[in-house]
Amino acid sequence: MEEKAVDVVDLGGSIPDFSLWSMFAGADFIVQFVMILLLGASIWCWAIIFDKIKRGRKITEQADQFDAEFWSGNSLEDLYERVRKNPDHPIAMLFVTAMREWQRSVSGRPGSKIAMGLQDRLYRVMRVTVSREMEGLESNLSFLATVGSTAPFIGLFGTVWGIMNSFQSIAVTHDSSLAVVAPGIAEALFATAMGLVAAIPAVVAYNKISNDLGRYANRLESFADEFGTILSRQLDEEHH
Repeated sequence: MEEKAVDVVDLGGSIPDFSLWSMFAGADFIVQFVMILLLGASIWCWAIIFDKIKRGRKITEQADQFDAEFWSGNSLEDLYERVRKNPDHPIAMLFVTAMREWQRSVSGRPGSKIAMGLQDRLYRVMRVTVSREMEGLESNLSFLATVGSTAPFIGLFGTVWGIMNSFQSIAVTHDSSLAVVAPGIAEALFATAMGLVAAIPAVVAYNKISNDLGRYANRLESFADEFGTILSRQLDEEHH
């Protein structure tokens, strides 16, 4: 047993340090650059994820409160006066934009002189508003998709480069023991691990946030249709 233990020590040599910092510090410059790039991408992804989740919860709560006010039966003009100065969420902005166009078109005109294209203009204004608001909500979301699709390959590049350096070390030292090969391989694989750590949350978050924003976009479009119907009905009543 003692002879076997001595053989193991002789074959393995000194035990390499596989702590995260040691693997980073001992890596080649290119591999270090890849690690720093992936770390920065991961941090930025998490910042986007937390911001989108927080923003999504807030606009959903605001939309629920606005729906309750909108369908309460109170005057739409009163609601417009309350929210027109500070429409701080997409549905409120959609409502204010449509009401502003409505009042601009009908103010001071008899019903018979209201432009027949008012309904089309209202729908057009609301579609533009929905598009603009969703564009704001979806900002930076493409970064998550980019990181999710490219980070594994960036990490793989670092791995390939690190393994190439390990083989060069073997060629220079003429020593293929684990003490020589293991640190370089570990550093190389660490780059792949960082790529996966950056990519997996980005992909999961992108899918989740995209689905949530898709549902919210449908909610905006439904509100636009319902509000457009209300204004159209009011327009017909004024004509008659």
